Amino acid sequence: EVVHFPQTRPECLATALGFTRQLDKLPLPCRSSPGFLVNRVLFPYLFEALWAAGAGISMGAIDQAAVDFGMPMGPLELCDVVGLDVVLHVGEIVARELHQEPPAFLSTVRQMVQDKKLGRKSGQGFYRWPEGKIERPPSQETPPPDLADRLVLAMVNECVACLRERIVEDADLVDAGVIFGTGFAPFRGGPLAYARERGVSTCVQRLAELAQRYGQRFRADEGWQQLAP
Repeated sequence: EVVHFPQTRPECLATALGFTRQLDKLPLPCRSSPGFLVNRVLFPYLFEALWAAGAGISMGAIDQAAVDFGMPMGPLELCDVVGLDVVLHVGEIVARELHQEPPAFLSTVRQMVQDKKLGRKSGQGFYRWPEGKIERPPSQETPPPDLADRLVLAMVNECVACLRERIVEDADLVDAGVIFGTGFAPFRGGPLAYARERGVSTCVQRLAELAQRYGQRFRADEGWQQLAP
């Protein structure tokens, strides 16, 4: 992410983008805003996993729902890989700055951090990590039928908001940034491509159903109408 302000001189941005390419990285111009793009769209996804965990859904079922969708790993495993201390710190900032309601389960994460259960780097987080390898407890629980939509559409809806706010100017760059930055299922073409393929009206209707059942965090962003063909 190459962060710029309205006052950033075009030649400075061009130099930064060129330098990023020389590092063999994909440069993603982002307007300065809390979380930029990657963390901004990642945390609704991670937080929804914590909402589900707080409701008693097992870690294995939560992660399996994401993997079944096509994610390379589940959101709770991802939290362990990133580090629960990092998740807690960044999540609190993003939630505060964007006026989002954090899940109550975040208090459990806070206690885990205090107990030095930080994830893979400490050997224990949501999962045990002996010698840096995840140890998944056996689970027979089937993910609830709406769990994948809760996780994925939370992320997609935030991508729509970022495009509307022009955090990133182009929908294709949003998709590329989220694929490379979060591991969003690449074969689906990115979150906005997935939404278009599934159908904008279908996604908006599904968000309305989730909002009615789980709360206003699923309220469809105003930018969905711009996504329609």
